Amino acid sequence: MPGLVETPGPPPPPPAGPGFSVHSQKVELDIDFRTQRLKGKTDITIQPHSKELKTIKLNCRQCVLKRLNVEGKGPPLTYDDPYGLLKVPEAFTALQHHIVHQKVEPALGDAPDGEISITLPKSVRIEEQDPYSTSAQRMLLAKSSVGNKRQTDDPAIPTAETATILKTAGAGDNDARFTPIKIHVEFEILEFRDGLHFVGMEDGDTRYPHVYTRNTGSPRAASCIFPCVDDPMARCSWEISIRCPRTLGDAFEEPKLLTNGVNGHPKTNGVLTNGVHNDSVNKEYSGPPLTEQDKALELAVICSGDLTDEIIDPKDDTRKTVSFSCATEVAPCHIGFAIGPFEHVDLSEFRDVDEDDKLGSNAFRVHGFCLPGRADEVRNTCFPLTRAIDFFTMQYGAFPFTSYKLCFVDDLVTDVADTAGFTLCSNRLLFPEDVLDPIDPVTRTLTHALASQWIGVNIIAKEPSDTWAIVGIAYYMTDQFLRKLSGNNEFRYKQKLAADEVYEQDLLRPSLYSLGSILHLDPGEMEFMALKAPLVLFILDKRLTKASSTIGMARIITRIFINAKTGDIENGAIDTAYFIKICERIGHLKLESFFQQWVYGAGCPHFSVTQRFNKKKLVVEMLIKQVQNDRLQTREIRPESFHREVEEDDKHIYVGQVAPVFTGPMTIRIHEADGTPYEHIVEIKEATTKFDIPYNTKYKRLKRSRRQKERAAAANGLNPNDENQDDVLLYCLGDVLQTDEEIGEWRLTDWSKDDEDRMSQESYEWIRMDADFEWICKMQLGMPPYMFVSQLQQDRDVVAQLESIQYLNSQKGHPLISTFLTRTLMDNRYFHGIRTSAAAALAKCARDELDWIGLFHLEKVFQECFCLPKSPMTRSNDFSDRTSYLIQCAIPKAIADVRDNSGRSPMRARRFFVDKLKFNDNSNNEFSDAHYVSILLSCLAETLINRNPSNSLNYSFEDEDGEEEEFKRNALNEIERYRRIDEWISSYHNILSATAMDCLRRLIQNRVIPQKVVDILHYTHPSNADVLRLKGFSALIDLGMFRDTAIMKYIFFSLATDTSPYMRSELLRLVSVGLGKIAIGDAKTEGPDQQQVAGSLIIEQEASTELRAADIARKQNVSDAVAALRKEVGDEEILQKAIWNAVTSPIISISEFARLLDLCRLLFVPVSRMVVKLRYPHYWKVQHEGSGKLRFYHSDRVRTTPIHVIHPPPLFRIYCSLHLFCGYQGVFLPFRSPNIHARRSETQGRDV
Repeated sequence: MPGLVETPGPPPPPPAGPGFSVHSQKVELDIDFRTQRLKGKTDITIQPHSKELKTIKLNCRQCVLKRLNVEGKGPPLTYDDPYGLLKVPEAFTALQHHIVHQKVEPALGDAPDGEISITLPKSVRIEEQDPYSTSAQRMLLAKSSVGNKRQTDDPAIPTAETATILKTAGAGDNDARFTPIKIHVEFEILEFRDGLHFVGMEDGDTRYPHVYTRNTGSPRAASCIFPCVDDPMARCSWEISIRCPRTLGDAFEEPKLLTNGVNGHPKTNGVLTNGVHNDSVNKEYSGPPLTEQDKALELAVICSGDLTDEIIDPKDDTRKTVSFSCATEVAPCHIGFAIGPFEHVDLSEFRDVDEDDKLGSNAFRVHGFCLPGRADEVRNTCFPLTRAIDFFTMQYGAFPFTSYKLCFVDDLVTDVADTAGFTLCSNRLLFPEDVLDPIDPVTRTLTHALASQWIGVNIIAKEPSDTWAIVGIAYYMTDQFLRKLSGNNEFRYKQKLAADEVYEQDLLRPSLYSLGSILHLDPGEMEFMALKAPLVLFILDKRLTKASSTIGMARIITRIFINAKTGDIENGAIDTAYFIKICERIGHLKLESFFQQWVYGAGCPHFSVTQRFNKKKLVVEMLIKQVQNDRLQTREIRPESFHREVEEDDKHIYVGQVAPVFTGPMTIRIHEADGTPYEHIVEIKEATTKFDIPYNTKYKRLKRSRRQKERAAAANGLNPNDENQDDVLLYCLGDVLQTDEEIGEWRLTDWSKDDEDRMSQESYEWIRMDADFEWICKMQLGMPPYMFVSQLQQDRDVVAQLESIQYLNSQKGHPLISTFLTRTLMDNRYFHGIRTSAAAALAKCARDELDWIGLFHLEKVFQECFCLPKSPMTRSNDFSDRTSYLIQCAIPKAIADVRDNSGRSPMRARRFFVDKLKFNDNSNNEFSDAHYVSILLSCLAETLINRNPSNSLNYSFEDEDGEEEEFKRNALNEIERYRRIDEWISSYHNILSATAMDCLRRLIQNRVIPQKVVDILHYTHPSNADVLRLKGFSALIDLGMFRDTAIMKYIFFSLATDTSPYMRSELLRLVSVGLGKIAIGDAKTEGPDQQQVAGSLIIEQEASTELRAADIARKQNVSDAVAALRKEVGDEEILQKAIWNAVTSPIISISEFARLLDLCRLLFVPVSRMVVKLRYPHYWKVQHEGSGKLRFYHSDRVRTTPIHVIHPPPLFRIYCSLHLFCGYQGVFLPFRSPNIHARRSETQGRDV
């Protein structure tokens, strides 16, 4: 990415409109499963904006036009299908990628021009109409009453409600001034690259056949299915009719050959009217192998809108037509459907009767659809969804559609695809009730899909740069429901983790406003927007709430939805300026600086805070500095983000400007000596803010724990339980394991006398900066460690506790830190996220010099909580308590991080995992232990890896070497045992096999075991599950095998031939990661003779200064990384052929085609020349066949040298030859010599 910093200016003026708007569209589709083709017709009613409209442009891709008329008349038109450009000439190679890209580039933009250009016939006139006529009022009412579900049967009859709409809209609206125009199109699609995806049609594919629309949110998706104005702003009402087979068996039967008789009566003799015998009166099945029960499955059609009709074809009882109507105006890209043998699940049954009564008419049905046999998984996965719908309805208003449907399908590229009142979901989201781990991410994904119906489908972004508001509001609504579902601690804990992640990622990145226009470059752009945008709205809500407790984001969002329903938001599209205006109007605040810093600007503030108590003035002197400009303005290029970095650099995407000073209020909470918190609000306006905070209490200390309280009371001869004591402990966590027996058994330590004396001199317990969580920042607070411990034990806020854990984790390991972390881990009153964070931090206290105190505490906690009393033998698994389950998973991860000074894992830590795997018992557990076992396997592999091999010289005796080898054998046997178990009894998503493969990859990568590429290649076979195949491909790339020509050709071959768009998308991502590893120098492959043998010594020669500088540059600079990549692989002909074979694949989509061309542009220098191959001319031969017939033909002999021009003989000689040899008796006509003609042409400057 360029290093320039440029302030984003105002958006460019929008292009001129098409001169018309779409009023409604009717679509009729006939889908053939057997041939995977589609026939259809559509009627588009447009409303001209002026009488000068001459040309109408429609979007239509990969279609064959059969008929098109405007008001019944055939107009002049042109049709340029961009998919025709995907057929690359055979002579082209990867070096001519730029020529192909120039042709395809116009079709890849966010707003491509219409492929069909229609010139209105002269007989079609655009006339002005009476604005008060019935037709004008009908159209005006239809456009003005979007979202109003209770309309009269005849919209021409104005009721009290409709009269208000007509009055406010005005009968003289421009949209209804001119007569509408109807365009009728009949079309056919013979081959699908985009638009529709058929599943279960290939030989060997045992999945249930079904088909669905590939709604990617792109404005080009719908035009691949039917002609339309494929623009998000072209919103209209819809009528959709889909004709399809009635049952699954009917879908693959040969069409019935009808015998046409007289007057419609069929012949009885089996002879057609053209005299051809009818041998195929009975149908023949020609599809995938299905049982008779499967053939009888009814095909269900699920579509956007409301079901209006379903009829069996009267002429063919094997086909049916299902009709839908969508009265709410939506864009073509938000129309979707799915056809398959889906089972119906009524998700409304999870709603309580009380909720039905509370919601009244706003309670609507929720339907789930899935493939046969997965209904229980749908019920388990979508269980919270009904509560989410009720929460959104009560909080933000009625659902914008009449019902909500979810359909789970295979091969979906994204997890969900949002359409009007209907969400396509991937089967990857489904999980049974005995699996615990996917609960949180899947629930958030489905809740966000639901929130996108309010904003994302019903309300859209006016411009791409306004997408941040749509994404932010949808995820903000999602987080608010999850807050209600999981509790405030879970919500604040995840918000804090997200804020820390934003600070780390928001370095040299574009602003939120600028991100909207580059979301198509890489999925990482949307991931970052989805991470930061809701957090910006979260801190905005905090600032609005501080100004007035009755004003917040909930009220602003509700106002936006109301304005969209009443028509105040034009076309249901909002922009950033409108959002700011609504926020300022409702919040009664000027928010210009806030949005300039967090939306139009980039980066996050970094505060450095120092504090000192002034005893003379009785004030706390504080100094807050903003040091974000001192942050190192370079970052390492990661292979996962390499493609995004290259695309941003190629498109000249500038880094967002980081504000030198972030302004706004900050709440500072000082917990003074008596334990009372005092809040002070400071307005940050400058880079350095210095202020004094008055002190309010006397010098009296708050006892930091119950143990200290008992000590102090015993020293003074008082009863520690006496309520009349002055020093009363208000609130304290972590006060477990306090008895002398427990302290000795657990090897706990306490504050020294010097520490206690130093603490007694402090005037306050601790200071909380940004106590109300109003900033996304990094806070560096100069506070003694014991104050962070007090904050951990006495502050109720989970964010404050997490900040204390993070501080302790950043310090050098110490027995005292291990003690506090152990008590935190053992205290059930702490939130589970704090306890798991404490477990992870304990690994830092497990050091040689500390006598492995951290490891001892981790093992002791695991034994106390999950083992038999006074025994290391684990109890039978019981995951009924989810908090306990999370702790049971967190402790092994922490033990796996324990290392000695040489980087090795201690043998006791290794044996811990082998024992837990051997004696794992899940027989009495109602939940699956697959995820838990996968964690143990992963941790076991981690303990075999030496993290610092350069410092691990082997001075051990042979016995120890034998012990190491024996343990490694046992560990590998355990991994192999669970892998084989998974082959016989499949786990959820084959997680045990995937984990075993990942363990194998890590051990090979770290030279623990030799290369086993064949074992990994076995999992990439198409017969395996997608998750295993992708894990195998990822392992090959991580091992540097992408440099191997055979592996590289295999990966590109799989990319070019796999029919699953999900697999192709993931393979493209993995290819980008592999190229990124090569570019930054992380893909070094080793031969067998270069691999390290266990116990051997490797001598590494230090590189020169120039090589080290070049290596650093390629890891930090995109241009250097690209140059290094081209130097290493740019001249490989095998790579060129492999990529070009994928480019010319007939099944890839246009976006995948463009992505492959981008790879060519990245790797190869374009060459504007190519080798033209011409065939040698063959000699002519003549054969006299008699009766005046001569046969001229090419012989096998070829001419390799040019010949001189043969001058024709005199005319008389030609005539004599014809007369003598051919018996020619006709009239001879003189002709002009071709040689003379050629010379004249040359003189006239023309080629011959």
